[in-house]
Amino acid sequence: MILSSMQNVVFGYGSEPVVRGLSLDVYAGEFLGITGENGTAKTTVLKLLLGLLKPWSGTVSLNEEAMDGGRPVIGYVPQHVASFNSGFPSKVAELVRSGCYSRLGLLERFGLKQSAIVENSLKQVGMWELRNRRIGELSGGQKQRICIARALAQEPNVLILDEPTTGMDAASRIELYELMHHQVRRHGFTVIMVTHGVEEAGAYLDRVIALER
Repeated sequence: MILSSMQNVVFGYGSEPVVRGLSLDVYAGEFLGITGENGTAKTTVLKLLLGLLKPWSGTVSLNEEAMDGGRPVIGYVPQHVASFNSGFPSKVAELVRSGCYSRLGLLERFGLKQSAIVENSLKQVGMWELRNRRIGELSGGQKQRICIARALAQEPNVLILDEPTTGMDAASRIELYELMHHQVRRHGFTVIMVTHGVEEAGAYLDRVIALER
C-alpha cells in the first residue's frame, strides 16, 4: 500500500530548480534506499517527503489509510546530527529519553514504560552500557548510534535516516542495516535511508532510488 506519493515535483533554491519533475511512491513496510552523487538533492527530497519543504509545483500527499487512519509518527535522523562537541553536557540516556516526550500526553509523566523504551532503544543500537557517559565524550560513530536510538524511542512507524552510517566502521554499518531490516520485517516499520553505500546496504534494501543531476 502506498504510504506517500510525490507527483511531478519541482523545487529549488533561489531561482534554480534542483528537483525537476520527480515522481516517487513510498510503500508502507518497505526499506527504501535513496542514493546519488553529491549535489543530486537527496536531503532535499527527504525534506519534501517530510513536508519540511513545499514544492514549487507538483504534489506531495500522505495516505493516512496506510497508517490505520492516523498520521504516522516519524523518527528523523538528519545528516551530521551527531556533531556534538566535547562540551555537550547531556548524558546518553538523557538525550534518548527526550525522544519519548512526543508520545507523552499533557498529563502523562515519564515512568516505567518510557524507561523500558529508552533501555530497549539503546540496547538495539548497542549503546546501553554507555548510557551514563556524556555525549561529548563519545566517538562520531557512537554519537550517530545515540541519535538513532533517540529516534527509535519515539516509537515511530516511519524512520527516515540521512546518511546514518557517517563515522561508523564496517561492522557497525552492517549491524545498522540488519537492525533496520528487522524493524521493517518484524515490526512493520517503513524505513527511508539516504546512503552512498548502496553496494554494501543493497542486500538489506527492498528498493533503491538513484537520483541524477
